[in-house]
Amino acid sequence: MVDPRPTTSRRVLITGISSPVGGQLAQRLEPDPQVETIIGVDTSDPQHQLERTEFVRVDAERVQLRRILSAAAIDTVVDTRLVCDPFGAGGRSATKINVAGTAEVVAACAESGSTVRKLVFKSSAHWYGFSSDDPAFFSEATTPRRAPGSGIEGDAVRAEEIVRQFAVRGSGRMATMLRLADVLCGGERTSHTTLFSLPVVPAILGFDPRWQFIHQHDVVGALAHATLHALPGSYNAAADGVLVLSEIASLLGKPALPLLPPFGAGFAADQLRRVGLPVPVDLVRQLRFGRGLDNRRLKAAGYVYRYTSREAVLKLRAQQRLRPLLESGSGAYRYEPEVEAFLRRSPSVQAPARPLPTGFDDLAADELIGIASSLEPSALAELRRHEAATRSRREVLVALDGMLQRAQKPQ
Repeated sequence: MVDPRPTTSRRVLITGISSPVGGQLAQRLEPDPQVETIIGVDTSDPQHQLERTEFVRVDAERVQLRRILSAAAIDTVVDTRLVCDPFGAGGRSATKINVAGTAEVVAACAESGSTVRKLVFKSSAHWYGFSSDDPAFFSEATTPRRAPGSGIEGDAVRAEEIVRQFAVRGSGRMATMLRLADVLCGGERTSHTTLFSLPVVPAILGFDPRWQFIHQHDVVGALAHATLHALPGSYNAAADGVLVLSEIASLLGKPALPLLPPFGAGFAADQLRRVGLPVPVDLVRQLRFGRGLDNRRLKAAGYVYRYTSREAVLKLRAQQRLRPLLESGSGAYRYEPEVEAFLRRSPSVQAPARPLPTGFDDLAADELIGIASSLEPSALAELRRHEAATRSRREVLVALDGMLQRAQKPQ
């Protein structure tokens, strides 16, 4: 039964804090006064500026995690490490992260005397797989009709089985699994974003599959919602609206051409590799069968999506067009322990104004509005001040004001 009431998630540990999802989730939780403590763990440095999240460099290993969980009296663990795409890690290493790593996290959380009462797990819609007899929309009650067809699908199934045991092992424990649709605008290279970056979107002859997405903002928002509320069980996390491949290509301003044969997944994958796309077998099946997810259960639990599938594709198009400008801006954040200690503890530090990337003054109004929609609220506010002081275009100011108002609404 869905219970969207707030829970006592006050002391939170996030695994995979150096990933875009982990880092942005910590940023989303930091302003919430309900959350007293946030600890992020990973094997590499964080890639996002964090104000009060404490970083510990450690792998998802039972003994070390258990010590951290016990010392900090953690009540909620959010595991964001699942590799949902073969581009994220290769073969055996993906399975090590997805299955063995998940088992280590669950074991640490379920230790005798553990203070952890809730485990939120970032899963994948690959749990359902792809086949010719799939329903129009997978609901959480649907069970796969065949054995997993790839390593990633098998990993998702086994990882969820492990996570589900956390709630079974002890009373008062809760496990939440969010099955994510394909993520757009997340800053990471995936098989489908690479496919959509080609000058021509390849298709399988005779097939125009359905595709459903989720914007990175809603990935983080759904995880934050599950962290702060009681959502036991599995939930599909997918934006409203389903697009066929030809519609996606049209929205991206590219032609969709049936370049691939309708037989032999391996042969089709070979054809895509010839155009520079090392495509996994999952993507070939998706190009043939497509997939749709029923997202009503998560919405009934109180989560409101900000972006539809169509809007997520349009955001991707804006990013593709404006990527050279984005990359020419200020350098990426780099974690330095000594600098972080100074910035957090020194009484001399004052909050400086964040400079805008160069090149904004050269953009037309529609281009500037398109790129602004992917900015964080603080950067939006700075861009609004900059526009008001320079060109002061009314349509831009109205659009920026609307974005700022939406950003301030609770998610």
